[in-house]
Amino acid sequence: MAPSLALPVAAPRSSSPWVAAIKRSAPHAVRLTASAALVRRDLTVNDTQKVTLGVIAAYVVAIALLWNIPKIRVVLWPFKMLVIAFHEFGHALACVLTGGRVKSIELDPHEGGVTHMLGGKSAITLPSGYLGSSLIGALLMFCGFNIVASKVASIVVGVTFILTLWWGRRDWLTILTILLAMGLLIGCWFIAHAEALRYVVLFIGVMSSLYSVWDICDDLILRKVNSSDASVFAKRYGGSSHCWGILWSIVAVIFMVAAIVAAIAAFPQTAEQQRTDSSNFISTKF
Repeated sequence: MAPSLALPVAAPRSSSPWVAAIKRSAPHAVRLTASAALVRRDLTVNDTQKVTLGVIAAYVVAIALLWNIPKIRVVLWPFKMLVIAFHEFGHALACVLTGGRVKSIELDPHEGGVTHMLGGKSAITLPSGYLGSSLIGALLMFCGFNIVASKVASIVVGVTFILTLWWGRRDWLTILTILLAMGLLIGCWFIAHAEALRYVVLFIGVMSSLYSVWDICDDLILRKVNSSDASVFAKRYGGSSHCWGILWSIVAVIFMVAAIVAAIAAFPQTAEQQRTDSSNFISTKF
């Protein structure tokens, strides 16, 4: 029989006092970490965000009043045309993404617009006007909580304007509306490191977010116009134009609320911090 070999086994080393202390405190540390994570998930609104929320509320009230008061509502006319441009851009983009071709975009002085398209999936292109402008508005509202984000948003909007300008190149009102809007955004870049830009982006966002709500109410409930996107959609795919209009309006409100909640979580910077950040991002000051 082969002799057995007994290998020496090292005795366990005693843990140092600080290692033992860590082991004893580990469960407590895990609990503290979990509690901290829960605290970070809580939505807290600082003073700067409170001001922004107050501005949004003031915009909603002002736009609602100006939208419906005769003669005075002419003040909103340029912004209505801008939001209608977003609406038509939504139709056009959906058409291109579903295999169609956009012939042209036209804006009407009487606050209307039309996108001439060939092909595309009408089940997508029809609701994309209201839903597209609602989504653009929600994204602008989100960016309107922060100056740097507003700068980025204005660049993206500028690209959107260029595309819309290309599709509407034969319509003087479309060209004028877009050029004036681009001029406004560019001008705001040079005021206090673009602080003014934030409030302009926020206003356009609120206007575009609520456009579908007020316009659907205007067309289908108050004036009962039968040539809206909702009525055409109902004729082709069933249901009531009022139901489709209300559904799209609810989606618009959901976009708006989601944008506000996301912005509160994403942009906790104070006004001073925002100005400092903006001065270091494509710095401009007039």
